[in-house]
Amino acid sequence: MHNTAEAEPKLLLDVRDLKKYFPLRGPLGRLGGAKGQVKAVDNVSFRLYEGETYGLVGESGCGKSTTGRSIMRLTEPTSGTAMYRDQDIFKQSGQTLRKTRKEIQMVFQDPYSSLNPRKRIGSTLEEPLLIHSIGDKKDHADRVMDIMQKVGLQVDHYYRYPHEFSGGQRQRIGLARALIANPQLVICDEPVSALDVSIQSQIINLLEDMQEQFQLTYLFIAHDMSVVRHISDRIGVMYLGQMMEEAPTDRLFASPLHPYTQALLSAVPLPNPKVKKERIRLQGELPSPLNPPAGCIFHTRCPYVMDRCKQEAPAKKQMEDRHFVACHLYD
Repeated sequence: MHNTAEAEPKLLLDVRDLKKYFPLRGPLGRLGGAKGQVKAVDNVSFRLYEGETYGLVGESGCGKSTTGRSIMRLTEPTSGTAMYRDQDIFKQSGQTLRKTRKEIQMVFQDPYSSLNPRKRIGSTLEEPLLIHSIGDKKDHADRVMDIMQKVGLQVDHYYRYPHEFSGGQRQRIGLARALIANPQLVICDEPVSALDVSIQSQIINLLEDMQEQFQLTYLFIAHDMSVVRHISDRIGVMYLGQMMEEAPTDRLFASPLHPYTQALLSAVPLPNPKVKKERIRLQGELPSPLNPPAGCIFHTRCPYVMDRCKQEAPAKKQMEDRHFVACHLYD
């Protein structure tokens, strides 16, 4: 999983100033025109290096899943760039986009709703091979059986339907479908949040095994900090559509700089019940992305708020090696 090589890792994906605004329409729908816009993702930038796992965390509704879906072009971004191997994904179309999509695959949060209930698992897993014209049609069944075994499914599962599987097995099918096209980057959108805790650890271990076996890079989107800590090399913390802090995992947990990150980490339970730690409770409600606060978007809930925070949005600045924070406390 973790990249220990001394050599400088190679840049795989460079996301710059990504914005995704959803128009909010009145009761007449499109006829009534837009009544405003929801700023789901607002000026988010980060980089992914080959072979690493980048964790993207934050509360529900902070825009992390929309970020992943925008990179895949499952939802069209409003603006920004996503340079994958020096090509901007947001400018691609037709065959070029199809080629990129073969190399970037996604594992979804709810494995059941991402599977066609009328299709047997075998034909669901063969579909990417047909779409991307991979291999010979007569070899497809063998390829499917092979990937099924690698993710811990039985060969006879090939003929079954999605409703005949448990949640953990369905997520293995989702992972098999992502891996069968031999991708470079896998976007995991909350891949374990719908599963029981005992099954979560199996899927996390499987993701790590597959990463090693296929030399994969992961963008791992989740709200569970302990899961992200276990699997990620670096972590980006999002709040209300914006990136608040970014750092290597160990450093983020040892010395979180942003007040929001500090509050998130204070809520993570400790394995030792004798050790007491102070819980930082944020005051106030999460503001609406339809009308985000002026200045720093976190100022309405921040325990250290200053007058400047209410007027001026903080710029992202580098504090230490690869540790960035957007907060006026560090000016």
